[in-house]
Amino acid sequence: MTAPLNVWDYERLAEERLGPGAWSYFAGGADDERTLRWNVEAYGRWQLRPRILCDVARVSTETTVLGTEVALPVLVAPVAFQRVAHPDGEAATARAAASAGTVMCLSTIATATPADVAAAAPGAPRWFQLYVFKDWGLTSALVQQAADAGYSALVLTADTPYLGRREGPLRTGFAIPDDVRIPAVDTARGGGLQPFSLHEHFDLFSPAVSWRDVERLTDLSGLPVVVKGVLTAEDARLACEHGAAAIAVSNHGGRQLDGVPGTLDALPEVVEAVEGRVEVYLDGGIRRGTDVAKALALGARATLAGRAVLWGLAVGGEEGARHVLELLRDEIRLALSLLGCTSPAEIRREHVAPAP
Repeated sequence: MTAPLNVWDYERLAEERLGPGAWSYFAGGADDERTLRWNVEAYGRWQLRPRILCDVARVSTETTVLGTEVALPVLVAPVAFQRVAHPDGEAATARAAASAGTVMCLSTIATATPADVAAAAPGAPRWFQLYVFKDWGLTSALVQQAADAGYSALVLTADTPYLGRREGPLRTGFAIPDDVRIPAVDTARGGGLQPFSLHEHFDLFSPAVSWRDVERLTDLSGLPVVVKGVLTAEDARLACEHGAAAIAVSNHGGRQLDGVPGTLDALPEVVEAVEGRVEVYLDGGIRRGTDVAKALALGARATLAGRAVLWGLAVGGEEGARHVLELLRDEIRLALSLLGCTSPAEIRREHVAPAP
């Protein structure tokens, strides 16, 4: 069989490997899945404007995020329950990210502890995605696990005071198997407790989370806090005012509030409001290197890809996840070259225009 040539190929193969139940969980969105579709469709609403005769004999995809060098402007977004997609789960993804030279963001509701993932890819850059729990002691214990394991930033998911309605798993009857645990949370809760269902885990999250928690987490951890879930200029300004080190424009992969904009559509408003005070990342719908180029042109420092990497993991474990990142890196390099740019830093707003 021909090796997958792009992320779309991996997506089709992942659907076959995962089966209807797990596929409905990982691939689905909220309600009518409009936002899920818009995340991908938004890239078609922008055209690229290449410049010619620019000497692109040497082109690099390298950039930095929060001062950390990465080999490409694509970070691995946090995705929960990765052992449901492949037995090696988050450890395989961590090794793939390390091999590709980028940051992995580990989910709070991962099937491996922060220490396990750090041990799988020692020395690699890693961030920890965090939910604020009703029990601040539980939140603090998770932050401590991440700090002890060498995570260099916290990614606060701010768009999930309640879990969005995702009808795909309801139709297929899929539920996370009882033997799939969330060991970081188990450890933070003291261990020895009965397994929780997915909804029971989400019931532990605080619906009272507020901007004050950004400051509390910064003070608690001493780490930079990336606020993930910003879609408006108003919240972008508040994030800057409350000490966020960076902002991730994200709608939780279309899995929370259906009907909000695709993230690329929301990006220009957020970038304008930030006025260069903090780095802005984009999460959502990344399938091609040209998608990344458009996000950079509209002001993102880097992007995050979750499902794309997960499809690679589901199809081929560590090798598949790494190959997805390598495909994106190669596509970004070609896009840069054909745009007349020698690095991500050279992409400007004038390299894109609204499609007619």
